[in-house]
Amino acid sequence: MELAGALQLGELAAAFAALPVFPLFDTAYFIVSVLYLKYEPGAVEMSVRSPFASWLCAMLHCFGSYILADLLLGESPIDYFSNNSSVILATAVWYLIFFCPMNLFYKCVSFLPMKLIFVAMKEVVRVRKIAAGVHHAHHRYHHGWFIMMATGWVKGSGVALMSNLEQLLRGVWKPETNEILHMSFPTKASLYGTVLFTLQQTHWLPVSEANLIFFFTMFMIICKVFMTATHSHASPFAPVENFMCPVFFGSVSSGHTSHHHDHHGAVHEVCHAPPPPAKSKEELNEGTRKRKAKKAE
Repeated sequence: MELAGALQLGELAAAFAALPVFPLFDTAYFIVSVLYLKYEPGAVEMSVRSPFASWLCAMLHCFGSYILADLLLGESPIDYFSNNSSVILATAVWYLIFFCPMNLFYKCVSFLPMKLIFVAMKEVVRVRKIAAGVHHAHHRYHHGWFIMMATGWVKGSGVALMSNLEQLLRGVWKPETNEILHMSFPTKASLYGTVLFTLQQTHWLPVSEANLIFFFTMFMIICKVFMTATHSHASPFAPVENFMCPVFFGSVSSGHTSHHHDHHGAVHEVCHAPPPPAKSKEELNEGTRKRKAKKAE
C-alpha cells in the first residue's frame, strides 16, 4: 500500500514537472509581474508620459531573470527576446493592464481571488526557472557549484535583483532599496531553492528532480498565496533565521540592543543621579552650630 502510494506520488510529481508553462502559466507570470510594476509610485503617469519607457520596465519585470542569467553565463543578454511569442504575449499583457478602457482588465486581474490564482501560477514558473537555471549551468560548468547556485538564484529572482536598474528607467534612484541588502521572501526562497536544486543536480540530495520541483513549488504556492491574501510581509524563514544567524554570524540586533541599553542607561543616570553619601554625626553637629550662630546674629 505504501509502495503504491509512493508510486502514485512519483507519477504525480513527474506529470507536474512535465507540465508545459507556455502559454497559460507564462501569462499568469506576466500578469503578476506587470501588476507589481503598476503598483510602483509614478508608474501610471510614466506610462502616459513615456509609453516606451513603461514598456521597457515591463519587459525587465517579465524577462529580467533571463537577462541576468545570460550575462552570468557569457551569453547574449537579449537572447531571450528572440522568443517572439513570449515577447508579444508580455507586451499584450502590459498594454491591457495599463491602457485597457475603463481599466477593465486591471480590475479583473487585481480582484483578490483572481490574483491569488495568478500568484500561485507564477510560483510554478519561478521554480521551473530555478531548476532550469541550475541544469543549464551544470551542463556548462559540471563541477561549478557556485555558478549553478548563482544562475538558479538570478533565474528565480532576477527581476528583484534588477530593481535599481528598473527604477532608473522610471527616473527614480533609491539605492537603499537594494534587494541584496534587504532581501524579500521570493529572493530568499529562490536562494534556498537553488541550493537544494544544486545539491540534487550534483547527486548530494537523494531525491528526483521531479519530486523536488513538485514539493518546492507547493511550498512556494502556499507561502505566497497566504502572504498575498493576508497582505503580510513577514518571512516564513524569520524564525529559523532569528535562531541560526546569532549562532553563526553574531546577532546584529544584539549590537543595537546594547547601544540602546547604553543610551538609555546614560539617560537613566542623568534622570536618577545617585544620592549623596550620608553625612557623618560630626558634620551634622557642625551644621547645627552654624545655624544656631546665624540665628543669634
